[in-house]
Amino acid sequence: MRFRNLVATAAIAAALAGCTNETLDSVNLSSVKNKTEYQLSSKMTAKMRELGMQKTSPIALRIFKEEGTLEVWKANAANRFQLLKSYKICAWSGKLGPKVKEGDRQAPEGFYPLFPHQMNPNSNYYLAINTGFPNTYDKANGRSGTHLMIHGACSSSGCYSMTDEQIIEIFALARDAFRGGQQSVQLQAFPFRMTAENMARHRDNPNIEFWKMLKAGYDQFEVTKRPPDVNVCERKYVFNQQSDSTFNPTGQCPAMSTPPALQVAMTNFEKDYQRDYDKALKKYEGMVWYEPSEAERKAIVADQRKGRELAYAPTGNSLDAGKLMKVSDLEKQLADQKAAEEAKQAALIQKEALEKATRGGASVPVPQASPIERPVLQAAVQTPPARKSFWNLFSASEPEAATPAPAAQAPAPQAAAPAAQQPAANQQPAAADQKQTGTPAESNAQVAAAPAENPQAATEQPAAEQPKKRPFWKIWGN
Repeated sequence: MRFRNLVATAAIAAALAGCTNETLDSVNLSSVKNKTEYQLSSKMTAKMRELGMQKTSPIALRIFKEEGTLEVWKANAANRFQLLKSYKICAWSGKLGPKVKEGDRQAPEGFYPLFPHQMNPNSNYYLAINTGFPNTYDKANGRSGTHLMIHGACSSSGCYSMTDEQIIEIFALARDAFRGGQQSVQLQAFPFRMTAENMARHRDNPNIEFWKMLKAGYDQFEVTKRPPDVNVCERKYVFNQQSDSTFNPTGQCPAMSTPPALQVAMTNFEKDYQRDYDKALKKYEGMVWYEPSEAERKAIVADQRKGRELAYAPTGNSLDAGKLMKVSDLEKQLADQKAAEEAKQAALIQKEALEKATRGGASVPVPQASPIERPVLQAAVQTPPARKSFWNLFSASEPEAATPAPAAQAPAPQAAAPAAQQPAANQQPAAADQKQTGTPAESNAQVAAAPAENPQAATEQPAAEQPKKRPFWKIWGN
């Protein structure tokens, strides 16, 4: 009996979860004949009735990048919004932070009104809803970009991309709300749920001041459960402010006031928030959150692409790919990443320069020798012995280049000493002794010079002396 009760309880829980768990409410697209007129499932309409919602009552969309979630909120009979369904965003590009310029791959953050004309039934990405970026705030701050959508196909380059099964439901919910008279659907796009703990965890992010501004609108929705009235002045968002004057996005804010009931509610809310924030600061003292890149997010869900079209590119969420780190460890990691990126860019520049230099079949340029002569350490450099010339291979008549004498020479044999002391008239035998005891280069030089000084001496050499080499033209002679 107890087991049956557990089974029944689990079944009821699964049924109730069906309206917030997309896996239990998936759409069979093969049976859809007209995607723009798709009718919501019986489970979805049953959940609406349970929550006191009309099919055509207003909706609001909330996006949380970090966890990769898109929520659909819908007004009940009291005109307070309740969560109807939560979808897992299939792909969003870039990192946490607002979109600033065209091509930065960032998905927008902020408050965006969605009007009926922004619904695109003929999108190349199945169905699409244009976010309206840049909005009034973005334009006042010089931000640029076009075609930033919520669409299907699970492929993003600055958009929030869903699966086709998801976008057909979201499109139908917005369509029914517009048919019920809603003028615009408010899209609230946040980097994360702006709780005290999350704000403390991201306190060192360079976008923190922008996020604090968005948090005012986030908090007011949390308190009132109604989308806030949004205006822009002094290039910043203001929420639920009453004024007799108009709001100039780039001009000075007019005199304005917060409704008394809202002011009291927000004072109590902020008191509790500050208490929780101080507690979170102690928890994260000395720690910092590492925000992962898009590539790091894609890596953790790479297996989801298997068996799908190449265009299908889920990106995962930052909570799974990011991590808390010590400040010193993060600084080292970022420095290593910067060095690797700089090396990659340098290699790319060199490759482009080489391709440009060799364009049109030109040869690879050879670097010129440096005009600055480098000093040579004489003591460490040994001059190689001079090579014989080609002609010297066949004839001894051509003198060889003399090699420099060694720095320290062995003392000459004692036989040469008496010859050096003989009178000038007897120098010929001394010359012969020097040819035998000197270096080979010195001997060759002396032999080559002898005929020029004394032709007769050349013919009177001792028998022990090596004969002259024959000229090459006499090699084949008799």
